Amino acid sequence: MQTLISVEDVTKNYGEFRAVDNVTFDVQGGEVFAMLGPNGAGKSTTIRMILDIIRPDSGKIYIMGEKISDKAKDIIGYLPEERGLYRDVKVIDVMVYLGTLRGLSAKAARERSMALLEKLELAENAEQKVKEFSKGMQQKVQFAVTILHEPRIIIVDEPFSGLDPVNTRLIKEMLLELRDQGTAIIMSTHQMHQVEEMADRLMMINRGRRVLYGDVADVRRQYAEHAVVVEGEGDWSTLPGVVRVRKDNNSRDGTLLYLRDDASADDVMSAIASSAVHRIDRFEVALPSLSDVFIASAGEHPEDIEREQREEAAHVG
Repeated sequence: MQTLISVEDVTKNYGEFRAVDNVTFDVQGGEVFAMLGPNGAGKSTTIRMILDIIRPDSGKIYIMGEKISDKAKDIIGYLPEERGLYRDVKVIDVMVYLGTLRGLSAKAARERSMALLEKLELAENAEQKVKEFSKGMQQKVQFAVTILHEPRIIIVDEPFSGLDPVNTRLIKEMLLELRDQGTAIIMSTHQMHQVEEMADRLMMINRGRRVLYGDVADVRRQYAEHAVVVEGEGDWSTLPGVVRVRKDNNSRDGTLLYLRDDASADDVMSAIASSAVHRIDRFEVALPSLSDVFIASAGEHPEDIEREQREEAAHVG
């Protein structure tokens, strides 16, 4: 895969506050790269530096091997967390106008806009004004504008905000389709379950610093306990090799079985299969949620960090 973004030892200060602290990562074409962490961790500041909205105090950023330039920025599509569309203008006119700003002819912008609105189930509403759309509908239009010029890099900040489950799935499918076509997708979010479902690689940020970086599955395995998750019937504590049993907090009906160091998942599975008093509906090696991984790596719960930051901001105010 081609490296489309390289961020090298980037730092950004706001007065005495260090928002981003010596962060390094890269993003490849054909992957979903997740930046996650609590609100205020430095994700949005990092994105704004990639977009050249603000400049780093130190470090370097390259787009397709070159320093950031207007030409390099033209290959990026950006969906900000703070949405913004012209409310008193027809949706199709807004999209065509923004498409022409990205270098499309008016004809091409209109054709692509209508194709995207069709895919997003909004074609019948193209002549309505933006202000007549619900929050979720506006979010879909904003997403369509983001990908209208067929960028090589897509950056989405909390992309599923305001969407119901049906439209969340629709946007996910479109993002994954673009990934499969070779597009690099950076997804900034504090909703870690979305990352588990979509991301290929991730970077966790806490208080401006990179605390985890790598393949999502590898990161989860790195913090996995010696345990399995089961669903079914029977007294799991009686199984050979099981030393402790508790409810699995990451699933509704699962039970976590902690194993002796010398016991394996295969041993437990064999014992269940030969048991007359156990019935198994689900059996898998236990992997921690990314929220659990964050707590283990940062030593703090994301919600506690966010609450502390809100209290600090209120005190400063």
